[in-house]
Amino acid sequence: MDVSRTAVEPQDRTVPAVMLVALLTGTFMAQFDFFVVNVAAPSIRLDLGATEAELELVVGGYAFAYAGALVLGGRLGDLFGHRRLFTIGMLAFAVTSALCGLAQGPVQLVIARLTQGLAAALMLPQVLALISARSSGHGRARAMAWYGVAGGVGSIAGQVLGGLLVTANVAGLGWRLIFLINVPVGIIGAIAAQRILPGKVVAQGPRPKLDPLGAFGLAAGLGLLLVPLSVGRAAAWPLWAWLSMAASVPVLAATLKWQQLLHKRGGQPILELSLFRAASFRSGILSNMAFMLYFASYMFVLALLLQVALELSPFEAGLVFVPAGVTFSVSALLAPRLAARYGNSALFAGCLTAAAGLVALAVIAGRGGANTSVAAIILVTAIISFGNGFILPSLIGAALRDVPPQHAGAAAGALTTTQQFASAAGVASVGTIYFAAAEHGAGMGMAWAGSVDALLVLAVAAAVGYGVLDHRRSVTAAA
Repeated sequence: MDVSRTAVEPQDRTVPAVMLVALLTGTFMAQFDFFVVNVAAPSIRLDLGATEAELELVVGGYAFAYAGALVLGGRLGDLFGHRRLFTIGMLAFAVTSALCGLAQGPVQLVIARLTQGLAAALMLPQVLALISARSSGHGRARAMAWYGVAGGVGSIAGQVLGGLLVTANVAGLGWRLIFLINVPVGIIGAIAAQRILPGKVVAQGPRPKLDPLGAFGLAAGLGLLLVPLSVGRAAAWPLWAWLSMAASVPVLAATLKWQQLLHKRGGQPILELSLFRAASFRSGILSNMAFMLYFASYMFVLALLLQVALELSPFEAGLVFVPAGVTFSVSALLAPRLAARYGNSALFAGCLTAAAGLVALAVIAGRGGANTSVAAIILVTAIISFGNGFILPSLIGAALRDVPPQHAGAAAGALTTTQQFASAAGVASVGTIYFAAAEHGAGMGMAWAGSVDALLVLAVAAAVGYGVLDHRRSVTAAA
């Protein structure tokens, strides 16, 4: 009995609540600032006289700077300590947010947004790394559920609170307040993190090392790919966008070749290739990519339907997402219990719920067009988000399940980089489908986009199924 208890207890380690709150503050801030600029974009354009291309860079610059540096941020956390990098990232986020709020021209704002994305890349990998290293079993599942809630609530708060802040125009600050509000939160959060988060723990195995050439190659390759994906659609896909995406292929291929060569020499590449030996990490990367392809494009085209076709204000459109935020939070918190009882059946049920909701949304919007009932959209999006809540936290937890603690930061960086890349690709690809179909009516655009997103959700289920089968094969082979 004693041996059995000793074997079970380590599988259910839980992150202390106060530590989790400190970490998830960073998650909330990063997601909030990712979405809030969409609401404030018209005010920024009017106040600073920004061109459409500059405005796209204000929105997209944060995303591709964030994505390009995530893996490096994760490795720095493994090397210098996750608490230290989280605290530095939080303070840097506060400073760069102040620079955004004080920008006097569009170029200054673009540069400030780029640096804000870099600050987020230092901060965010440490969240997943610490959760992964400090919890396991049902405790990790619960922590991942709260991580999903923080990200989902942050996304929706960006829509709702952002619209409210811009509309309120406190002290005449207007759109600047959406950035300046991060300053006190970031400072308080950094002080709390320094006091609450655990210090650096010396893990077994070789000490992590930097790979400057690999980090540069990865950032350059992702930048060549993500910049045109972020701004190419608005610019009608000019030649430079296609050339940039084409150039990313040899750059990323050369970087991967260098990673393999460095690994053979006994070095430590920025992409920890050994992580991909685990079936859980491979299937986790695939399923997270499919989910974020769907989720980012879904949020994008739904916002277009609400604000363009139905002519709702940004604040009104944000309020439509509130019930969805509630259902997402409820299902995300229920997911660990249901997963413990029913296994992957709970995740598959979430996939089917979201897919069915997307098909229903496609039908409703396709038939209603500009006269689509807002009440119907609220109901269906709440159902879709209920399914999403079962999916996202479970996918993240499954991907990091078998990652050793000394590589927790690198794994978290690789996973979140994949998510950010998939988000940009989803908006670019499914957004293009939406605009092409919207020429025949905005409802038709939503119909086509919703159908594609439903297929992507089913692809999530397929990727999870692959991971389960691959894991069983590995266990059988080992036996």
